[in-house]
Amino acid sequence: MTATRRPELIAPAGDRTSLLAALQAGADAVYFGAEGYNMRAASKNFTSNDFPDIADLCRKHTAKAYLALNTVIYDHETGNVAETVQAAASAGLDAVVCWDISVIQACREIGMPIHISTQASVSNYRAIKFYASLGAKMIVLARELTLEQVSDIAGRIRRDRLNVSIECFVHGAMCMAVSGRCFLSQDMFGRSANRGACMQPCRRRYRIIDAEDGHELELGTDTVMSPRDLCAISLIDKLIDAGVTGFKIEGRNRSPEYVHTATSCYRRAIDYAIEHGHEKHFSKDFQTLTAELTDEMKKVYNRGFSEGFYFGRPVDAWTKQYGSVATEKKVYAGTVQKYYPKAGVAEIFIHTRGIHLKEKLSIQGPSTGLVTLSAESFRVNDQFAVSAVKGDLVTIPCSKKVRKNDKVYVLESIPKGRD
Repeated sequence: MTATRRPELIAPAGDRTSLLAALQAGADAVYFGAEGYNMRAASKNFTSNDFPDIADLCRKHTAKAYLALNTVIYDHETGNVAETVQAAASAGLDAVVCWDISVIQACREIGMPIHISTQASVSNYRAIKFYASLGAKMIVLARELTLEQVSDIAGRIRRDRLNVSIECFVHGAMCMAVSGRCFLSQDMFGRSANRGACMQPCRRRYRIIDAEDGHELELGTDTVMSPRDLCAISLIDKLIDAGVTGFKIEGRNRSPEYVHTATSCYRRAIDYAIEHGHEKHFSKDFQTLTAELTDEMKKVYNRGFSEGFYFGRPVDAWTKQYGSVATEKKVYAGTVQKYYPKAGVAEIFIHTRGIHLKEKLSIQGPSTGLVTLSAESFRVNDQFAVSAVKGDLVTIPCSKKVRKNDKVYVLESIPKGRD
């Protein structure tokens, strides 16, 4: 590895808890949607009233805030889009992620920085030059490009001294359609993927039925249209060398623990590559580190991992089952009733599942973000205990501040043996 420029780690935020989780995990920037105009309509999107708070929160963490307005836009929506762009600029957000020309024009009219979404499927240098001529400051390349193609595009940008940066996805869900431009959900359910409302019928198992006599055939052991998730953490050094200056994690519909885990793992990998890339044994040490980090990311939602298209067309890239193959799951236990900052103790009321000594807990809330701790000791009714059940009031050491009504989950291991 020869490059030393520190790239930007860009994490997803579907709600305020995930936003805080991303910032706490070391994200350099977060991207989030506004109601009605982003590719993750199912996420708990923000409104323009939230923009000033988001900008302020990001500044406190020395991070940037990017608003995703990356759906198809219709004529009756252009006025609202312009108002949303103006609200983003007024709040001090750093850029708008878009690809529809109407959104680009709305940004240009008021000088709002533009990042081009992967929905534009930018796959060649001429497209890069075109969007740069419109004022784009960062361009998310199509996920279908190889590492060699990414490197070539970045090299041509440097040679021509083009004032634009390259961003690539490094982690998260992959779509069977080019840049996510799929019409299957629209056709089957009337819910358009290009409007952020995909029902993901591609993730399901299917059977072929003989129309004449009704014989059924199952399509092998794979979920034939459902790709494994992208995981490029072992390629971070190569992507840095290729000239990529922005690494994006997918997942605005994912949980706070997913966001925190993925962001913190890529933070460690990027920092290690930048700091130790010149060392003699870097390659071996880096692969050891990223193998450990990959195992850590397997704990949270995933469909199995692949390296995407970075080495060409993926081989054996389909999932073996529907849904997540995470090695850990969270189970709701209760809520925080009070926090005692001087003592560093949280008071938790158990609503459902009890907790036991040594179990791992996750405390989550919109003002707290995510706090993970191990139940090494706790009290029930002011007595040391090894377990607590529904209705118990538990006091437990907690070094980080949590807040009343934060949700408390137990993180349970899931037996191995799946995809």
